[in-house]
Amino acid sequence: MSHHDLTDDQWNAIRDFFPAKFSRRPGRPWADHRRIVSAILWILLTGSPWRSLPAEFGSWQTAYNRFQRWIDNDLWDEVYAALLHQADACGHVDRSLWCVDGTVIRAHRCASGMLPQSVENDEMNALGRSRGGYSMKLHVLTDANGLLMSWTASPGQRHESQELKRLLANSLFPVDWIGHRPQAIAGDKGYGSAEIREHIARKRIQVVIPRKSNEAPAEDFNPKTYRRRNIVERAIGWLKVSRRVFVRYDKLTSSYLAFVQLAAM
Repeated sequence: MSHHDLTDDQWNAIRDFFPAKFSRRPGRPWADHRRIVSAILWILLTGSPWRSLPAEFGSWQTAYNRFQRWIDNDLWDEVYAALLHQADACGHVDRSLWCVDGTVIRAHRCASGMLPQSVENDEMNALGRSRGGYSMKLHVLTDANGLLMSWTASPGQRHESQELKRLLANSLFPVDWIGHRPQAIAGDKGYGSAEIREHIARKRIQVVIPRKSNEAPAEDFNPKTYRRRNIVERAIGWLKVSRRVFVRYDKLTSSYLAFVQLAAM
């Protein structure tokens, strides 16, 4: 058994989301789902090409096709949402503070080439050129325990603040619902525009964003609460332990974000 294999407890937590091994349609039964998921996790953690998948996991084409099929069927979304709601039911989702941040992800040369390079195509693929070279930006919203509430991707040159509204809109716990709304949202000075402050305040959420040097300090800014914002930076560090998150090898943004989701699980 590889150390990348799922444990019995991990597999039992998600096994019911996968289709039955046998179906009424003619043909061969599904390859073992547990082995396929372990193969996908091996790719996630090592960052290796699919063709380098060890023989113990079976055919690399089967693993790759299954991975893409489950993206198209929204299976990973269902699994992550269920796990997050279970964590919430056990009291592990902390709504005292949610934190937002973005990080640059270098794009490997194999991530390009799906479409001819142009501004429009790069925008579609969430790729662009920044000081760090050809890259994308991963944007995340976490709770005070580092659990991912939302994540998006954008071209590398786009500023983090432009993704905040989309992060809030995509949150698995809607921030407009009283029962799910966080008490405060923290971000660094890059999110310190008046538009963002007003957008958060309209949702009746406390704004924990420091003022820039050319602005008057906010009277209600709480430095003690702001120091807890480091959880989102640590969460990004935990995600980047997985090589498929640390470097973007995937041509499709949906594939890259699915690996982010798997790393978060």
